[in-house]
Amino acid sequence: MRIGELSQRTGVSTRLLRYYEQQGLLGSERDGNGYRRYHPAAVERVHRIRELLDAGMTTEVIRTLLPCAQGGPGLLTCSRSVQALDDQLARVEEQMAELERKKEALRGVTRAMETRRREDEALAAMALRSA
Repeated sequence: MRIGELSQRTGVSTRLLRYYEQQGLLGSERDGNGYRRYHPAAVERVHRIRELLDAGMTTEVIRTLLPCAQGGPGLLTCSRSVQALDDQLARVEEQMAELERKKEALRGVTRAMETRRREDEALAAMALRSA
């Protein structure tokens, strides 16, 4: 199938399909006229790529995982998939911890801002009473 048909069947733009190919995630053959030709299995492969990208994987990690991504959603258990998923989960947990720290810092700024607002309102009220 040509790139336009693959794009239609997967909902992925032709630009992204070319990018996947450039990154070594997707293969094609060339017709005599230079048009890309994709194997019918490319539809499932693109779905796996999208699934892994949606899970936060980089294209570099996905390239190592694709041999474990055959025969439907998810990954086959292989040394690559187990290690990559463990690494990805650890990275997400670190990001979540960092976000939690940022959230607490923002709450601290908000509390300080509210305290200052109340103090300013009290000072303004005292100034009005004494005037």
